[in-house]
Amino acid sequence: MLRCTKLKKTVTTRTGPLSILKGLSLHIKKGATVAITGPSGSGKSTLLGLLAGLDLPSEGEIWLNDIAINHLNEDQRAILRCQKLGFVFQSFQLLDSLTALENVMLPIELAEQPNARLAATNLLQQVKLGDRLQHYPAQLSGGEQQRVAIARAFANTPEILFADEPTGNLDLRTGDRIIELLFALNREAGTTLVLVTHDEKLAQRCQQQLALDDGRLISTVADAQPPC
Repeated sequence: MLRCTKLKKTVTTRTGPLSILKGLSLHIKKGATVAITGPSGSGKSTLLGLLAGLDLPSEGEIWLNDIAINHLNEDQRAILRCQKLGFVFQSFQLLDSLTALENVMLPIELAEQPNARLAATNLLQQVKLGDRLQHYPAQLSGGEQQRVAIARAFANTPEILFADEPTGNLDLRTGDRIIELLFALNREAGTTLVLVTHDEKLAQRCQQQLALDDGRLISTVADAQPPC
C-alpha cells in the first residue's frame, strides 16, 4: 500500500544543514493500523508529512501503490491527496467561517462529487453530530471539533488516513472517544490508518509500530496484537 526507501530530509538553518530523517525504509500494508512513535524531535511529523505528500524528501523514494509520490509536482500531489488521502491534525484545522456541515462538504465539492450536502450530513451523523450541522467551530467543544475533522477526513473515502497527535488537545476521556471512533471507521471503511502519537497505550493498539529516534527507524513491531 505505502512504502518508502532510503528516505532523507534535510533543511537549511541559520547554523547550517539540519538532517531530520536519515535514510528510512518502511512498508505499510493495506488496511493496517500503524503508530509512528518516538521522542520529540525524532522526525515523526516530518515523516508523516512526507508519506502524505505534503512535503518532498531530500533523497529517497515514496510509493503509494504504483505511484511514486516524490516524482509528482505540487498540483499532482494535491490531486492525489484529494482523491486518496485523509488528514486529522492535533489543531483540528477547521475553517472558522464555515459551519460543521460546510466544513465536511468542502472536500466533497472540491472533488466535484455529487450530493455533497447529503454525504456530509451522513458523515456527521456517523460521528454523532447530527444535531450540530449548523454550528460553527467556535460553538463546538474540542472533542466535537475533532469529530468534525474526522468526518471531513473521511469525506473523500480515503485509502489512507493520516493523523498527527489526534488527541493532543483533548482531555483523556474525550481523547479515548476520538480514538475509538478512528478505529471504528478504520474497520468499517477498510482505510489504512497511520498516526503519530506519544501515547504508548494507543500505539500498542495498532498492528504495526514504527519507533523513530534522531531521524532513524530504530525498531518495528508488527502484529503486536490482533487487529483492532
